[in-house]
Amino acid sequence: MSRSNDRAPRHADLNRPLRLLDESHIPELLQRQKDPLILVLDGVQDPHNLGACLRTADCAGCAFVIITKKNSAPVNETVRKVAVGAAESIPIVQANNLRNALVKLKDGGVWIAGTSDHKASQSLYSAKLTGPLAIVMGAEGEGMRHLTTETCDFLLRIPMLGSVPCLNVSVSAGVCLFEAVRQRGHR
Repeated sequence: MSRSNDRAPRHADLNRPLRLLDESHIPELLQRQKDPLILVLDGVQDPHNLGACLRTADCAGCAFVIITKKNSAPVNETVRKVAVGAAESIPIVQANNLRNALVKLKDGGVWIAGTSDHKASQSLYSAKLTGPLAIVMGAEGEGMRHLTTETCDFLLRIPMLGSVPCLNVSVSAGVCLFEAVRQRGHR
């Protein structure tokens, strides 16, 4: 049963080529929003996870998403289908060197928050997630690479209360991004 106020999902034209950006576009992208929220994916290899992350980033109002060129799922038909139009609507930067992309963000005044299950990480719910911010999610299973972790300004963890040690990367992205949305006063 459909209600009249339900929004129909956007459907992408999967035959239309997708334009991916590179690190040189980061300064221009940062100028488009006053306090941008950015999602950075460090080696997400499952196309379903990548598509779900793009969809979540779009829904959370992210200015853009950064993915890695190597060791990452390509933005293919599967990714685009799962993203339900987000791959076409949100700018995607495909970084040749993720550390350099993170440095460009920092040079533009963006704070870099990495996600980690280390006990030294601060709880997502006690961290300040307002202002220009990039949230970095690591690869499935392995998390963020060492150099990526070192480049972050601070580390966040989602409190885990059950016996399973972590969430799926796309679920974690949703939890983190929407905590930032909540803190920014978007209700």
